[in-house]
Amino acid sequence: MANINLSLQVIPMTSPERVYPVVDKVIEMIARSGVEYEVGPMETTMEGDLDTLLEIVKKAQEICVREGASRVLSVVKIDYSPEGVTIDEKVGKYRTAE
Repeated sequence: MANINLSLQVIPMTSPERVYPVVDKVIEMIARSGVEYEVGPMETTMEGDLDTLLEIVKKAQEICVREGASRVLSVVKIDYSPEGVTIDEKVGKYRTAE
């Protein structure tokens, strides 16, 4: 299967001061996974095969609970095309040269 894009927003039900630290743990796990990803202000978008990305979603839930969340609200968006989908084709033209 070709690469897809999957955007994940996790909202851990925990004390307000713990929300960002818990989300940071999820982002650290995504970074270690080796998939292409971009962190946005509301969600993190990843690029890879569907099975790998859905496994990351599962791990994200587990991390939130392990870090003290009593519940996790997650929003998942998937962009699939048989030819494949890349993050760069969507936002590459908006990036500035560094």
